[in-house]
Amino acid sequence: MKPLGIYTLANDLVFNQLVAFLNSVEVNISSTIPICIIPFDDQLERIKQEIASRPNVSIFPDQNILKTWENFACAYAQAHPEARGNPNSHPRWYQGKLHRRFAAFHGIFEQFVYFDADSLVMKPIDDVLDKLTEYDFVFDDWEHTKLTPYAALNIPLIEETKAFSEAEIRPKLHCSSFWGSKRGLFPAEELATLQDYLVNRGEAVWINRKGWWDDAYFFNYLTLRCERPLFNFTLSSNSQDRTGNCADADPFQDINHILYNAQGLKPIHRLHYMGFSEKDFVKLVQGIDVGIPYKEVFLHYRFLKNPQEKPMRFRSQRLWVKLQRWMKMIQRKLRQ
Repeated sequence: MKPLGIYTLANDLVFNQLVAFLNSVEVNISSTIPICIIPFDDQLERIKQEIASRPNVSIFPDQNILKTWENFACAYAQAHPEARGNPNSHPRWYQGKLHRRFAAFHGIFEQFVYFDADSLVMKPIDDVLDKLTEYDFVFDDWEHTKLTPYAALNIPLIEETKAFSEAEIRPKLHCSSFWGSKRGLFPAEELATLQDYLVNRGEAVWINRKGWWDDAYFFNYLTLRCERPLFNFTLSSNSQDRTGNCADADPFQDINHILYNAQGLKPIHRLHYMGFSEKDFVKLVQGIDVGIPYKEVFLHYRFLKNPQEKPMRFRSQRLWVKLQRWMKMIQRKLRQ
């Protein structure tokens, strides 16, 4: 076991995002910190070639642990009334693969920080590690501010059970794209108990039907039910800790390829390209302007080790494609 490391979840489809992410870790955290890639699936050929020259990067080795979390997710999904009543209510790609990220709890690092691969690291993780001396989970997002109908958990229904009040639930809501935690949480016997609650005791309905298949919604149930201490930087008493992180929702200022919260120039943990597809990034690295925010920052990290391949000029997309992108962006902001 190693005392500290970083996890991410990836396959070859997100190769461009992964390379940019790895380079941002190297520049803004450390060139030697261990990084473990949890495979989304078996499409890993390009990734294996890339990390052959990165001695600090490895691929998660234990297929049994990956399968454990996949099976848990699928068992829960079969128990959720939304799935039983509407088989088409989730994306076609849903097979529990996103839930593989939780293998981090049984992985190779005693303490770790997980980043989605479509993120760029913007500062060291020392403050996260400091919080892990007091808390078991550390987050940095604004999920707790969502209106009740769009929250990850069905707050009114949980309140009816008398298990938790809204005052207890709401500050514990979080996303799954960035979090710090520790190895050994959710041992096998605890997972069995949680699965029993979800599948056999009817608690699957605690997870909001609007995103019942989402790994983040599932994660919210786990962290609430286990009742372990949790910290979210956006709820910190220190205003310097409260920043944005979404590329298409929050304003940032670029200073030497590092982004800061536009209000007060507060350092941010990461820039998250949530909602932008892998196809968008393929086009961007080919020199097509697809409307990705902070594209120069992304391209800086993507081509950090081969700057001669970085596109210098960009071709515009067709007008109707830009309109589609604009409409999707508006829809995301309304949901947020």
